[in-house]
Amino acid sequence: MSTSKNNKKQSCMSEGLKILGDFWTLYIIQALEIQEKRFCQLERDLIGINPTTLTNRLKKLEQEKIIQRREEVLDKLSVSYILTDKGKAILPILKEIQIFSNKFLT
Repeated sequence: MSTSKNNKKQSCMSEGLKILGDFWTLYIIQALEIQEKRFCQLERDLIGINPTTLTNRLKKLEQEKIIQRREEVLDKLSVSYILTDKGKAILPILKEIQIFSNKFLT
């Protein structure tokens, strides 16, 4: 493989890790696997996450188009988060991490 192809491959990997490499990011994606959730539901599901950290990660994931923020006005504004197709494409990677962890880290 040429040096140019290696550099491009390494650059792509680096960009992916910048997005997904934060501690809570993959947990947030996993929490949204089955259904959309409101902020308070995510906060309950992700035991130990700081609200500021959750807010920052949600904003980052929304900017990267991994999640979508949905606003609905009922009696008051209700905001929920759902995975986009790009976010759903990450789920098989999470499953492989779980398989690896179960096999080699338990």
